[in-house]
Amino acid sequence: MNYDRLAYGRRVLREELKKLRNTNYMMNKEFIQHGTTSVYQHCVSVAYRSVIIAARYNINVDMRSLVRGALLHDYFLYDWHGCSLKELHGFHHPRIAWENATRDFDLNPREQDIIRKHMFPMTVIPPKYKESWIICIADKLVSSQETLKMHPSHLQPRGKMYD
Repeated sequence: MNYDRLAYGRRVLREELKKLRNTNYMMNKEFIQHGTTSVYQHCVSVAYRSVIIAARYNINVDMRSLVRGALLHDYFLYDWHGCSLKELHGFHHPRIAWENATRDFDLNPREQDIIRKHMFPMTVIPPKYKESWIICIADKLVSSQETLKMHPSHLQPRGKMYD
């Protein structure tokens, strides 16, 4: 485990969450993602798990892009459970999240790739960057644990990082 990379990732996560505090991003607290987990908490957990993956395997990443992409990967801003075609949500929400994120935030190519391709292989075109692959994996791990109601405490940053 690269503890310096882990500490840096946690610091970036705190900083990016502070920047999002007074934006439409906070609407994600109102929408449920999996089980009883909000979209907000899901995205924070994916960001934190991604930082852990990069640190554990000592992967040299653009940490800010990794964290920002993870936080915005599900920025679709609606309750997908109420959709008449909710089974298609997995195919369409990456594009919707990308459209919303590019409208509301300045994104670099890595962050855009993360958002557009985090549902691979459902998005068909594979991720281009290692940060995108990490988010793709972290999202599937976190989503599985949330759906199966496994205890997610090891996925969440400790303290008041994300309140």
